[in-house]
Amino acid sequence: MYIVENKGGAIALILFAILCGGSFAPAMSFMERRGRLPQHIYLDYSIANFLVAVLIAFTFGQIGPGKVGMPNFFTQLSQDNWPSVLVAMAGGLALSLGNMICQYAWAFVGLSLVNIIVCCMIVDLGTTVNYFLDGRINRAEFLFPGVACFMVAVVLSSILHSSNAKDKKEKLSSLGVDFNLEISKDSDAEEEQKNGCCDENTAPNLAKPGTAEFLAQIEKRRSIKAAGTSTTRGLAVVLFAGLCFFVFSPAFNLATNDQWHLLKKGVPHLVVYTAFFYFYLSGFVIAVCVNIWLLYRPIASVPASTMEAYLRDWNGRHWALLSSLLCGFCNDFQFMGGQAAVFATADAVMASPLICTIWDIILFGEYRRSSRKTYFLLTSMLTLFVIAIGVLLASAGHRKTA
Repeated sequence: MYIVENKGGAIALILFAILCGGSFAPAMSFMERRGRLPQHIYLDYSIANFLVAVLIAFTFGQIGPGKVGMPNFFTQLSQDNWPSVLVAMAGGLALSLGNMICQYAWAFVGLSLVNIIVCCMIVDLGTTVNYFLDGRINRAEFLFPGVACFMVAVVLSSILHSSNAKDKKEKLSSLGVDFNLEISKDSDAEEEQKNGCCDENTAPNLAKPGTAEFLAQIEKRRSIKAAGTSTTRGLAVVLFAGLCFFVFSPAFNLATNDQWHLLKKGVPHLVVYTAFFYFYLSGFVIAVCVNIWLLYRPIASVPASTMEAYLRDWNGRHWALLSSLLCGFCNDFQFMGGQAAVFATADAVMASPLICTIWDIILFGEYRRSSRKTYFLLTSMLTLFVIAIGVLLASAGHRKTA
């Protein structure tokens, strides 16, 4: 079994997890903006996500012999470790629900802002819980200033969203039409969505990013019609997702380190790979059940679909599979790094909106042709995330793995 035991290796894994974590959400949002149904995207995502967990458990979890108190993956499957297994599965349920909610919130509030608010909630709540669960191994003089940087960043992100929304409204008003009514009249997009699929190769020739025409074409094409939706309603959805997300990291910490002493005496703690397997198993089950239901009982004005339509819908499936690979490796590297450098430091992965915002600008033309105020707020927010990453990594402690 492969175990990271030094702080340097753990920090390297956390940095790589930030890159993966900031890239998976844009990959998912990319096809929704081209008309693919969110139910189809998430079914692909959850199936592949579970396969990643199985692959990691069968490889990293079985490399070489086990250590004292740290048996290999297959050995742990037959041990009496169900209390820790149930805690890991609870964390997986929370993460899966949070991801499903975010998939709709991205359309209502925006990719960058959703990820920033959610990640800040995870850091402010989850990191504090992990700090005490890990016996205060972290250097508090660095950890909590890092958390404070996240809190300031979320305030700036809210102001940024307001400024960017105002810029968009001014751009769309220049079209001289009632945009919220016009997007419901796009018969070509509606016909494609009734068939439960889209064709990324037939996407319309978009106008220059940042223009009013560009924004209008994106909203007409996407499967979740978010134009005209109350921002307050969207933010409420995001906050609920954040509460789901904040649970998963402390739950995984408890599952692997058993701070509440739930296991019987002499039973080894779950190793990262075993906990990861059960973590994603529960997330896979709830995701498949919920999204099959949503095929026939959709929400947020998304067209209904069927299992047959889902199985026939191969357009953009590779993007959903790429997203699941990125997310799976992000979480695995975060947990591997957290086991060595403690989970409070590993929550630096939640600075992934730094990467996500960059993809948001490159792929979706977000913030282009905006006001100087918006550019200033964007620069200030991204700078704070860079500072927060550095300070949180500086707070890293070292957990003895044997």
